[in-house]
Parts: sequence; structure tokens; C-alpha cells
Amino acid sequence: MHIFEKNIKDLDIIIPELSIPMANYVPYKIVNQILYVSGQGPVIDGKIIYKGKVGADITIDDGIEAAKICCLNIISIIKHATEGNWDKFNEIIKLGGFVNSNHDFFDQPKIINGASDLLVNIFGNKGKHTRFAVGSNSLPFDMAVEIEAIIKLK
Repeated sequence: MHIFEKNIKDLDIIIPELSIPMANYVPYKIVNQILYVSGQGPVIDGKIIYKGKVGADITIDDGIEAAKICCLNIISIIKHATEGNWDKFNEIIKLGGFVNSNHDFFDQPKIINGASDLLVNIFGNKGKHTRFAVGSNSLPFDMAVEIEAIIKLK
């Protein structure tokens, strides 16, 4: 068993099937060993789990959970793009995190840490990445969080 699969199992995580995009775009593209992942929301089985503004409509803890679900969808894309062969994965380069929040909410980094921490727990040093975490006055379909990613493949 690959170390990443072991980490996923030890964390009692289930990687979902590849999500179908909610509009006219593809979930990912690979260009020169770089995997570009479209923005992923807190979606499970086609249903948005966390909606609304973090810190107003939902709690900070819910926002962190939303970021983790976004991350699981990113991992699902990595698994699909590598055909389930973790040896084709090199490292996470960058996350871009958007948090649906009011103008007086300032904990966006704490929310996106839900995804960042999960990546490091699964991939170790290969999960450490650059990132941004910004607030947005709204997100598509009223999602609480949306995260995009750039990943290097082998």
C-alpha cells in the first residue's frame, strides 16, 4: 500500500468520486506535468453541503469543514488525473482559497487551513504549498468556500 493511501486510511477519509462541474468548464487540465484544478466547492454527491457566509450564516468550524470537503474533491481530481497511481503525483504547488464572508470577517486563513492541514497530513512535505486565502462577498450557488489548486505531476 502506498504511503498516501495508508495516510488516507489512517485518517479514516473516503476520497469521493470525481465531481461533475456545475457549469461549462472542465474539472482539471494537465499542461507540461502541471495539474490545474478548477475551483472546488464543499460538494458531496452533487449537493452543496455548506452554504452562506462563514461567521454569519455558518460557524468558523463549519467553514473549516467546508474547506476540508473542497480539499477532498481536489484529492479526488489528483487521483483521477494520475489514474490512481500515486507515484505519478509529485507535490502540491499552490492553493487558492475563497471564503464567502462579510466585510468584517478576517479569519479566511483559518478557514483555508482546513484544506492545507489535510494536504500536509496526507502528503507530508509534498503537501506543503503556497496559497492565498481571501474573502468574497459571494460565491457561486452561495457556497461557503471554494478552493482551486495547482499540482505538479511526475
